Amino acid sequence: MEITYSVGFKYSGKITALQLDILINAGISPDISPAMPHNMLGALKKYDWGALSFDIKICKTNHSSKSAMRGPGETQASFIAEAVIEHVASTLSMDVDSVRSINLHTYDSLKMFYVSSGEAHEYSLTSMWDKIAMSSNLNQRTEAVKEFNRSNVWKKRGISRVPVVHEVMVRPTPGKVGILSDGSVIVEVGGIELGQGLWTKVKQMAAFALNAIRCDGEGVLLDKIRVIQSDTLSLIQGGFTSGSTTSESSCEAVRLCCKTLVERLTPLKERLQVQMGSVRWEMLIPQVVIYASQTLYLTFVFPLHS
Repeated sequence: MEITYSVGFKYSGKITALQLDILINAGISPDISPAMPHNMLGALKKYDWGALSFDIKICKTNHSSKSAMRGPGETQASFIAEAVIEHVASTLSMDVDSVRSINLHTYDSLKMFYVSSGEAHEYSLTSMWDKIAMSSNLNQRTEAVKEFNRSNVWKKRGISRVPVVHEVMVRPTPGKVGILSDGSVIVEVGGIELGQGLWTKVKQMAAFALNAIRCDGEGVLLDKIRVIQSDTLSLIQGGFTSGSTTSESSCEAVRLCCKTLVERLTPLKERLQVQMGSVRWEMLIPQVVIYASQTLYLTFVFPLHS
């Protein structure tokens, strides 16, 4: 990228205006590059710039096309924002951390920069900012760094804290839970595992939700559950994995499946408990197959739409 900017600010360090002209080297074909301007704006607006003006152009060049893995645009935009903040701090000979603090959003400024800003009592960026300083002993460690730098000519240290704002989105995500005749459980979800622990979270949710059946001798059902790779035949409309909420939506879809399965299994489990006194998971599922014509797999899509 090539970034040209003009920034206006007061002697106090408060920024009043920012103009950005950004050229993005997209390469020979579009790939993910058309999504970059939108993604960058969410991260750029993490500070209250006062007035923000921008012009972002996607440039076709003779380079290879540019793809992405996790948060395309957010890292670049955050780097641009911090470069501006550090430039202002350097010009005013101020501590960069204080300039960051001065330009954090208030709830009122947040409403101007973001379409959906929630309720005032939900805004927690400034309180989190202060809490991080306290929990990390930032002030004491900053003084220690300054003392070290005064005492050492060639070796220097630094410390900083940087806010990150990431816009998330919720969209329908399917999930399917199947209980096999041997008591093992298979789970399919629309999202893919790309390093965010989606499958681990889904497996834990299935174990937690199915454990509501309260079979004897069962702590959790985690060892009996496996998440399998879905395809477009077994689980349609899987969508794509992005936006930092695919794990949560997938977990909720799985929870809804397990909730209905537990509701269907509970009456038989209670009858067997009266007859036998103790009912284990390995005993319950074969009995369901024999005595009850119940459906042992369910598919849900979360969020649910009427």
